[in-house]
Order: sequence, then structure tokens, then C-alpha cells
Amino acid sequence: MVANIGVGLIGTGFMGKCHTLAWKAVGTIFPDMPAITLAHLAEVDADLARRRADEFGFARSTDDWRTVVADPQVDVVSIAAPNEFHPEMVIAALEAGKHVWCEKPMAPALADAERMARAARAARASGKVAVLGYNYIQSPAMRHISRLLADGAIGTIAQLRIEMDEDFMADPEAMFFWKHEAKSGYGALDDFAVHPLSIVSVLFGRVARVVCDMAMPYPDRPMHGGGRRDVETHDIASALMQLESGIPATLQVSRSAWGRKGRLAIQIFGSKGTILFDQERFNEVQLYLTADPVGEQGFRTILSAPRHEPYGQFVPAPGHGLGFNDLKTIECHELITCLSGGGARVIDFDRGLEIERTVHAMARSHAERRWIDVVHPAA
Repeated sequence: MVANIGVGLIGTGFMGKCHTLAWKAVGTIFPDMPAITLAHLAEVDADLARRRADEFGFARSTDDWRTVVADPQVDVVSIAAPNEFHPEMVIAALEAGKHVWCEKPMAPALADAERMARAARAARASGKVAVLGYNYIQSPAMRHISRLLADGAIGTIAQLRIEMDEDFMADPEAMFFWKHEAKSGYGALDDFAVHPLSIVSVLFGRVARVVCDMAMPYPDRPMHGGGRRDVETHDIASALMQLESGIPATLQVSRSAWGRKGRLAIQIFGSKGTILFDQERFNEVQLYLTADPVGEQGFRTILSAPRHEPYGQFVPAPGHGLGFNDLKTIECHELITCLSGGGARVIDFDRGLEIERTVHAMARSHAERRWIDVVHPAA
């Protein structure tokens, strides 16, 4: 295990704060962690950077992210900037000899994601680690689902359905912001769909073929200061998928679903039962088994408990529940495990590129109105 990790942070919004909380908590939650030094923070404005450094506990601040990348006291760069800036930041950090923890998605353009993956492979040859911020795969409930599937608890998988919905864009009069610009990506596909696709990747492997439709429910939005601007991204997407394993799957995502706050719902139907999960109740798994006695069959609720690792590192009793930021702390622990050469549950840039290729195949399917093969060339 490395003795000390110097952390640099680029971007201090919602996810930047999540990264900071994780770096601060990881040594308390997990034993034998190295010392963590919050070394350097970057924001677009020098005054904001200073305020955030004081609030978050970073030693230094700057309005130039390149200064963080060049800092010899920084070992790992946490990148929580908007999507369009990921490629330049990631590649610069890797070429400077830093480890990288970058929020998803990799990049709006597939060519940029491919460049990032190549840079990560080159850096891996010199012992550097690059992982993506897919924290939903880290929950104890999701890990338990992985074990149930590995043990064949519900038999041969017949079908997978997975959805992700929130309502932060459900109001047609909500203000235009950067996620409505085409330079941020397609919209719900790469803003949202990448999360359920990360779960598909971990539980079932790669996607082989897709057919997809996207929708833009509100074509324009009001601007701060007056006037309206055309929306350039799609808030809704629906896809049929065939996995390389042959499993048929459906995916539905929406950023405009009133009442849904953080829904990531999975239904896995097998020959001997069914597994249900919903991120809005992510300390629970629903399990139906045909092996139960006739007359007593039904969904049982499995509450997360210390026997579902790593729940016990946070709470000593069942049913008390973890939270969103706890998943980021678990992800941080997995990253540190990678830094020490251990096996870990992470989405690295090669697997992340598989997700990006699936998203771009879906967008192409929407444009061409047909099934598209997801091409996964050898690395």
C-alpha cells in the first residue's frame, strides 16, 4: 500500500464535492488506508477556487487546472469538470504521470474517448491508474446481486430491463444550461444511460446490438436575462439491446420524468426467479425464487446488512442504510486498491470505452432508424 496520496481536484460542483467527501472519509471507513493530502484545487475563477479550497480543506487553489496537473505534490487528479473538458484534462494528467479519477461520461465525441483510452493504456504500462466515476456499481445491494447471479440463484437469464429517471429537466420553463448544449453530448444517453450501462457491463458483459429512439420534449427553454434558446440535446431515450451473451434487454432513460428523483431500476428475469432493484431504495433487493414452497412464493425484501460487503465498514446493524456519498467513498477505496496493485471493482477506461461505443451506436441507430452493431475492436 502506498504511504501517502496527494490529491488534486478539478471542478468543485456537485461531483467535485462528492470526490472531496470520499477522499476525506475513506481512511476513516476502511482500515489500512494511506494518508490522504488534499493538495491542490482548481476552479474557473480564482476567488471561487480560494473559497472552495477553504471549504473543502485543500492546501492550495488555482484558476488554471494545468497548475494542478503539474503540481509535484499531486499523485491523483480527480476530474469533475463538465464533459467537454474531460479529454484534454485526462490526457494531460496521464502524460504528467498522474493517476486519474474522472467522472463519467468519458467525452461527448467517441474519437476523444478513444484517445483517452489509448492514453490510459500507455500510462498503465508505467503503473498509472485511470478509472471512471461509476459509483452505482459499488453499492452492497448491487454486489449482492452480482453474487446471486454468479451462484445461479435465478437460473438462466431470460431478459433484463433497466431504467434511469430523474425530473430535474421535467419543468418546460426550467432555465437553459450547459447540459442543453450539443457540445455536452447527446443528452439523456450519455448523461444518464451510461450509468445503467455500467451496471449491465459489470453484471452481464458487453452489448452487441442496439436499436434506439430519442425524444426532445421541450424544444426551447428560457435564458437568464431574457429570451429563449433552442434545446440541442434529447432528454429521453429508449433502446432495445442484445447482449453478447444473447440476453435480450431494454433500456429507458429520462431527465424529464416528474416525481422520479434518482430512479435506477433493474428487473432481471430468470428461469428460476426474478431480481428487482431500484436506486431510490438502494438498500433493498427484491428476490423471487420458484424454489420456495407453492403457496408461499412471493418477493422477499433483502435489507442491506453487514454481511453484504462493504456495508459493515459503515454501519454495524442491518437496515440502517447507506447513502449516495457512501458509494463514492467505496469507489475511492476501490481506486486506492488499484493504486496498490490489487484487484478492484472499477470501470477502467477500456471498459468505459465499451460503454461509450454502445452510447454512440444508440445515437447512430436513432439517426438511421435501424439496428446497429456495437463494434468492440481489440485494444
